[in-house]
Amino acid sequence: MTGYKVPLSVSWMGDGHGHLRMIDQTRLPGGLVEIDLHDVEGVFEAIVQLRVRGAPAIGIAGAFGLLLGTKKAPGAEEFRTALSTTASRLNSSRPTAVNLSWAIGRMLNRFEAIAEAEPFTTWQHQLLQEALAIQAEDREMCRAMGDHGESLIRDGMGVLTHCNAGGLATAAYGTALAVMYRAHEKGRNFRVFADETRPLLQGARLTAWELSQAQIPVTLICDNMAGQVMKEGKVQMVIVGADRIAANGDTANKIGTYSVACLARAHGIPFYVAAPSSTFDLNLADGSGIPIEKRNPKEIGSYHGVETAPQGIDIYNPAFDVTPATLIQGIITEKGLIDPVNRDTIRKILNPV
Repeated sequence: MTGYKVPLSVSWMGDGHGHLRMIDQTRLPGGLVEIDLHDVEGVFEAIVQLRVRGAPAIGIAGAFGLLLGTKKAPGAEEFRTALSTTASRLNSSRPTAVNLSWAIGRMLNRFEAIAEAEPFTTWQHQLLQEALAIQAEDREMCRAMGDHGESLIRDGMGVLTHCNAGGLATAAYGTALAVMYRAHEKGRNFRVFADETRPLLQGARLTAWELSQAQIPVTLICDNMAGQVMKEGKVQMVIVGADRIAANGDTANKIGTYSVACLARAHGIPFYVAAPSSTFDLNLADGSGIPIEKRNPKEIGSYHGVETAPQGIDIYNPAFDVTPATLIQGIITEKGLIDPVNRDTIRKILNPV
């Protein structure tokens, strides 16, 4: 994807005893600042404070974060203890995005396999190789999602997206934005309408920044303008990312996504989700079982230290909502397009016989 210009959101520096480097996404768009993390608490804080965000990127950060917890272990028993403690700590950082627990679970499974067959002196290196594989596979999945979804975007379209599902949220390219990048490279002319995404403005700060870096025409709108923009005929398609998808296709994504899906249905506009297979939680029958993270009320009551609401009032701040599968036209995965969105089609696409 030659038009893509956003650097890696998460990188491992050095050998198995190295450190984690990431873009501090809270500093964008004012500055592209990278931070180096050398311990588990640094990774935990970065995830909680959204210095790294986006389900796939959080999963990658969690996988590398395990290495920070084990790199000083002097022996096999200390290594096991440190790995278990680190896994529990990082898993508790954000509950909704399933990629975090998926990546950590994959690392733990890999450890159990190597611990039985390999000497202690190789464990850290082999876990590093597994974390790097998770990152590389996500990069390839993003490429594949772009290829499977690009034909949905046609010349002259207006495409609305909510929150950030680009390279900053993944290993590279993104999920929803990968579709746009690929369509742009194919020479198609279209415009993206990016919801600002209250309360932390990921659409304004991150998505608009990414698309402008790739020279894709983008118009920023307030969240409460989406219906009017649709009514004016400026939008012909909606595409968003996902943080967890249940077995029936119910999809958790950034708060406000459900409202956009309802507006799209009311205006006869197809609503698509783009997500890798690692975002599916097939152990959940439907979206009612998806845990919804509740965040600090200060995110709504103030912004950058400036009070925007009366002190002492009640504030409710869920970070995600769940869009029912019945509102979703299709889910773009690295394995193909899931359409219609139901249990049978999901099973067929994700686990072809």
